[in-house]
Amino acid sequence: MAAKRVEVAVLGGGLTGLSASYWLERAGVDHRLFEREAVAGGHAVTLEERGFRFDRTGHLLHLRDPATLQLASELMPAEQYRRVQRRSAVFSHGVYTRYPFQANTLGLPPEVAYECLAGFLQAHFARERPEPKSFEDFCLLHFGPGISKHFMLPYNSRLWGVPASEVTSEWCQRFVPLPKLEDVLRGAVGADSPELGYNTSFWYPELGIGSFSASLASKTRVELSKAPTLIDLTSRCLVFENEVLPFDVLLSSIPLPCLLALLSEVPNAVREAAARLRSTHLHYFDLALCVPNPNPYHWVYVPEHKYPFYRVGCYSHFSEKLAPTGKSSLYVELTERRAPSPEQALTSVVSGLRELGLLRGEQDIEFSRLRRIDYAYVIYDHQYRSALDVIEPFLASQRILSTGRYGGWNYSSMEDALLFGQRAAEQAAQLRETT
Repeated sequence: MAAKRVEVAVLGGGLTGLSASYWLERAGVDHRLFEREAVAGGHAVTLEERGFRFDRTGHLLHLRDPATLQLASELMPAEQYRRVQRRSAVFSHGVYTRYPFQANTLGLPPEVAYECLAGFLQAHFARERPEPKSFEDFCLLHFGPGISKHFMLPYNSRLWGVPASEVTSEWCQRFVPLPKLEDVLRGAVGADSPELGYNTSFWYPELGIGSFSASLASKTRVELSKAPTLIDLTSRCLVFENEVLPFDVLLSSIPLPCLLALLSEVPNAVREAAARLRSTHLHYFDLALCVPNPNPYHWVYVPEHKYPFYRVGCYSHFSEKLAPTGKSSLYVELTERRAPSPEQALTSVVSGLRELGLLRGEQDIEFSRLRRIDYAYVIYDHQYRSALDVIEPFLASQRILSTGRYGGWNYSSMEDALLFGQRAAEQAAQLRETT
C-alpha cells in the first residue's frame, strides 16, 4: 500500500533519532520516525525485573551544551533526576587508585609507581615528538612506557577488543585526559589535585536512563516495531511489509552498515568501503545483589588480563531507586567477545569480583542476566577514515543524512547523540526545501 510522501523519513528511535524528530516537530517539518524495537531509546533503555532497574551498562548524561541542558529541563522535573559527582577508580596490582590512572600513581607498588612516573617525565621532556600513527604511539608519546604498560595499552585493548596498535588516536582527543606535569606530580605524592576528564560529573534520572528516553519519545510520534526491508533509491521509497513510503530526505541513525545493506543501488566502491568498517560487540552481566554494595565507586576500570572483565559499575550508586532497599546492582563488562557459557563466565566473574571486594561470593547474588550489545564500539582502525571518505559523499548525493554514534560511525557521548539529532534535523529541513 502506497502512503503519502513524507518530507523527512527518520530511521532509528535511539537518542539521535528521537532528538531529530523532536526538533523536526518543533520546526513544523512533515516527518515520520521508525524504530524496529518495541521500545524507543536504542541503547539508552532501562529493564525492570523483581524490583531492580538495569540500564544497558553505564549510560550517563554529561550535559554541558545549553541546548541539551534546556532540553533536559523541559523533559524531566528537577526532582526526577540527580546531578552526581563522579566516584571512579582503577583496580590494578591488587590496589585501588584514583582515576585517571595517568595522573594518580599514589598507592601503586613503589616499583610500579616509579616506572610510571619516570616514564612520564621521559616522555614529557623528550626532544623528538613524532606524530602518532596509532593509539599505542599516542600513549607512548603522551604518557611514556610505564603508564602505557600498566594501564593505557592493556585497558584500551580490552575495551576495543583489538590491540592498541590497530587503533588510531582519532577517537580519543576528548575522552582521554592529558594531565599536565603538575597534575602527575601532585597525583604521585597525594597532594590535592583536580578531577580530570570530560565525565567528572553527570546527570542521571532517578528511575534509570530509560526514563529520559521515554520522556523524549513522548514528545515525538515514533512508530515502534516498524523497520523497512528495503530503501529503494530509484523511487526514493521506504519499503515496509505493509506499506511503501515515498520520502524527500532520509535521516538515519541506525548503524551505518545496516543502512547501506538496505539501499537498493550502491556502487561497488561504496560496498567495498562498507566491508572495511569494523566494530565490536559486548557481553556483560547484570547482577542483582541481595546485599548493599560496600564499594563507594560508581565504576571501576580493570586493566589486568587475569580478570575476565575490564570495567565494573554499580547501578544502585547512580540512584538508590535502581535497587530495592537493602540491595544493590552491578554491571560487569566482559573482555571476551565470543559468546560465553553463562555458568562458567559467572564463576570466573564472581572470583574476580571477590578480589575487588565487590561481593563475598555467589551467595550475594539474587539473580544474574548475561546480555549482549551489538555495535558497542566503532573501531577506529587504519582503514576507518578512508572508508568513510568513500561512503559519506555517496550518501550526501542521495540526500541521506546518516548521523549519531552508529549512523555517523564514531565514538561519542549521549549528549553528542542529542546534538547530532538536532543538527541533522536542521540539515534535513534545509534539504527538503531544495527538493
